[in-house]
Amino acid sequence: MTFRCETDYMWLPAFGEDEKNWPNGLRIFLYVLGLFYCFLGVAVVSDVFMNAIERITSQKKRVKLKSTGKIVTQTVWNDTMANLTLMALGSSAPEILLSVIEIMSNEMYIGDLGSGTVVGSAAFNLLVISAVCVCAIPDGEVRYIKDMQVYCVTATFSILAYVWLLLILMVISPDICELWEAVVTFLLFPVLLAIAFAADKGYFSPGGDEEPKQDENFH
Repeated sequence: MTFRCETDYMWLPAFGEDEKNWPNGLRIFLYVLGLFYCFLGVAVVSDVFMNAIERITSQKKRVKLKSTGKIVTQTVWNDTMANLTLMALGSSAPEILLSVIEIMSNEMYIGDLGSGTVVGSAAFNLLVISAVCVCAIPDGEVRYIKDMQVYCVTATFSILAYVWLLLILMVISPDICELWEAVVTFLLFPVLLAIAFAADKGYFSPGGDEEPKQDENFH
């Protein structure tokens, strides 16, 4: 069985109308090769972007402890804020752009790639990566989550995000993304940042805010 596209899209077919007469095997090979070349380009750009972000977030400063008066060093960027903003943007930029392109080309109607890509990536980060980290611990050793409250906040928001997407895309306005839904979804992000920052500072624990810890690797 042979499938042929009735309509040409953008710059495809890449080699003009004569390409339609080429053997399917040759066309598949060339397009797979081009696809991997695009993946390589995205990887190179993302790597440069992530290196720049790591350089920004690795900057350190000297601060004075209120309790003891000692001078210690700490990172300029809060680790939680850096991970949830710059790091997340750098690692998720390709899928975000894919979702934006799809929703705009479909006149704000849901497509097959956008929401599935975002939800699948978030679920992979929450479930698969956590499972791999647990399985990678050597026998007889123990690892602890450094900021358990922050982890609980981000995990809870991830699950609530799935529920929210289900509501807006299947219940409230089936198969279409309305403007107010997009605005509310976007505004939930600073809410996540605020709650995660409060959890990182210990505002939800009896001890309250913690003193900055000294970085022994700072020179």
